[in-house]
Amino acid sequence: MNSDPDTPLYLTLAERLAGLAASGSLRPGARLPSVRALSEQQGVSVSTAVQAYRTLEDRGVIEARPKSGFFVRRARNLPPVPATTRPPARAVAVETNAIADAVLDAAGDPAYTSLGAATASEDLYAVERVRRALARSAQRHASSLGVYATAPGIAPLRQAISRRALELGCNLDHRNVVVTNGCMEAITLCLRAVTQPGDVIAIESPTYFGFLRAMQVLGLRAVEIPMQPGIGLSLEALEVALDTQPIKAVVAVPTLSNPLGTIMPVASKKRLAELLEQRGIPLIEDVICNDLAPTEEDRRAVRSFDRSGNVMICGSFGKTLAPGLRGIGWVDAGRWSGQVANLKRALSGGGSAVIEWAVAELLEQGGYDQSLRQLRRSFADQIHIARQIIAAAFPPGSRATDPAGGFILWIELPKSVDAVALYQRCIEQRIVIVPGTLFTTSTRYRNCLRLNVGGRWTAEREEALHAVGRMATQLAAG
Repeated sequence: MNSDPDTPLYLTLAERLAGLAASGSLRPGARLPSVRALSEQQGVSVSTAVQAYRTLEDRGVIEARPKSGFFVRRARNLPPVPATTRPPARAVAVETNAIADAVLDAAGDPAYTSLGAATASEDLYAVERVRRALARSAQRHASSLGVYATAPGIAPLRQAISRRALELGCNLDHRNVVVTNGCMEAITLCLRAVTQPGDVIAIESPTYFGFLRAMQVLGLRAVEIPMQPGIGLSLEALEVALDTQPIKAVVAVPTLSNPLGTIMPVASKKRLAELLEQRGIPLIEDVICNDLAPTEEDRRAVRSFDRSGNVMICGSFGKTLAPGLRGIGWVDAGRWSGQVANLKRALSGGGSAVIEWAVAELLEQGGYDQSLRQLRRSFADQIHIARQIIAAAFPPGSRATDPAGGFILWIELPKSVDAVALYQRCIEQRIVIVPGTLFTTSTRYRNCLRLNVGGRWTAEREEALHAVGRMATQLAAG
């Protein structure tokens, strides 16, 4: 089998099979060759064939049926994806929306069916492993309960983080890693290190509303950069903004962006690193969902192309180990590492040493990668089901993203639908969604919404999504 020498063989095989499925040469429901048969047909090893099938499972292209083999997933009618976003081209002051607080409050309220806050159901994770690790940590490190933990965090956790970063293509020195109270604290520390009130920051559009809140608190202005379906941040638009705006930093989620779920191609990640290095403008890179991307190439971070310490990489474990561990984040701030460590010491001192020891153990134990593979498959299944419901229940003309990983969807409704009004109707029915206006500094995306499909897929959750579609259809009809 011929292959690009720069592309892993399993990925070349996966792309070939995905292309056959997309073109109809492999029809929905068709049974695929066994792993051994595929390896013989394509002249590859059994392990390469296994990796190719795992990649296609993670992407939701195929499904494994117990004792039956692998089958092309039945696509049915699915909604088209949204077009390139068109945000305003000038920098503006940041003001956040009070709806964000209501969304987060309702996420933990059992009276509501939450399709809003981007948290997954705990029963999709190896929660029992986490509980055991926490119990062992409390027993083994009981003395830590009587003293303050200090920044930059315990060395074993920082070493484990640096080893995990190799999976993202990054060679981090654990001495430069600072453990933080979640990814948002890491990003906020980076912003504090490289900006002053009134400075302009380039952000994706739409962007995660947590970034907007941090920028508002710090008195920063934002210039929104368009996102392209399947590509992510428009580098052409970013170059124009860099030429015309006094941008001091860029905040981006190149892998599984929030809320669009795009993955920037590796060549674009490399170009982004080079572009900002040439300009001397730091990139604050959020890699919180990189481990949920389907392939090694997709998981690669922009930081892996950094040659001068210009990329400040930030992560967390709330999306991959357990939602309750989102309080353990980390940052390697490149050439600003010293400043970020000092800011961490000054602002919050340190975290919980007992929890840090537990997370270090979980990262070093076997089973983490296996849990990630299962998570990717579960999320791919739920994205697929949700998109089918959207195609059937939402008003004609609705569009939905088709992310390669993660568990959030961005829905573009007909222009006549006000997503804030839809949100209010949903709240009356004890269903939580997030209107698109939370993801911008402007009035754009008023007919858009973000849905979280990371909860355990139950009849109640499925009916809630149908109900959102019915209410959206009523609003579309006037």
